Amino acid sequence: MTSRGTSARRRLPPTSYLRVFEPLRAYDDDAQLAISAQRGVGRADFEERSAEEALHRLTRGIPDPFPHEQAERYRELHYPGADGLTAPYYCPDQLPARSTLAAEQLDSTMRPALLELLVPDAARGANAERIGHDAFAEAVASLHTRSATWGIPMGWFVLLTEEDHCEIEEDGTRLLTVRLSAPAVQVLERARFAAASLAIHAPELDILDELTSLGEWLGLFHEDSIVELDYGPVAERVWPDESSQDLKLGIESLAEQDMLGAAAAYRRLSTRWLKVRQLARAN
Repeated sequence: MTSRGTSARRRLPPTSYLRVFEPLRAYDDDAQLAISAQRGVGRADFEERSAEEALHRLTRGIPDPFPHEQAERYRELHYPGADGLTAPYYCPDQLPARSTLAAEQLDSTMRPALLELLVPDAARGANAERIGHDAFAEAVASLHTRSATWGIPMGWFVLLTEEDHCEIEEDGTRLLTVRLSAPAVQVLERARFAAASLAIHAPELDILDELTSLGEWLGLFHEDSIVELDYGPVAERVWPDESSQDLKLGIESLAEQDMLGAAAAYRRLSTRWLKVRQLARAN
């Protein structure tokens, strides 16, 4: 548990992340050199620096939310092994690609006039030139991070549970985030098992497509990777969280054709996240 002063992360929209951390041997020589040069930077310091830089981009005199020239950075996760010792795993930030994808997603959710004020065409063009088409395509094909604002996709709760390895971070006396992590092999097995059950008993549910997509995505990475669910600031609204348990019970109830049990589990899940959805609408 880490305690810090007021965090810059609280000044950004509450975002949750699903990340894949690979072992060092999964990266090429250049990436391994970059990782070695960055060792020693604590996770809390890494996240605070990232948030401060994001705030700076959003408050530039000339609207331009995209990152400019910077070397790739890597988050470091220490995961305990069966022998009780922790081993390091690494997740590239891939900020240029993720920022570009985030800007593209705004196209369908924001009025054109407001979108142009926040993400001008000139800034988009300059960003595209900095990244380059081939580099962007390569980064998107192996994107290690998925994000969600004002909530957590339901399928993520199939992958990680409250019984997995847990890290809690606070700033002052307030909960800043909760991170759950588990081996990718175990996580992928959970996704496939739930998808198989839903395919038989409830193929019409949207979560089935979500789990299928997650399974394909996780299959891109090294088999010895670690998957992390980072709640971000929404943890303060829902933790301790039994969403994964409710979702598991709901899927099991569907398999047993227990519609009342499935409805009760869904009701608990929906009620828990209602206050988060209400805050999202207020913003």
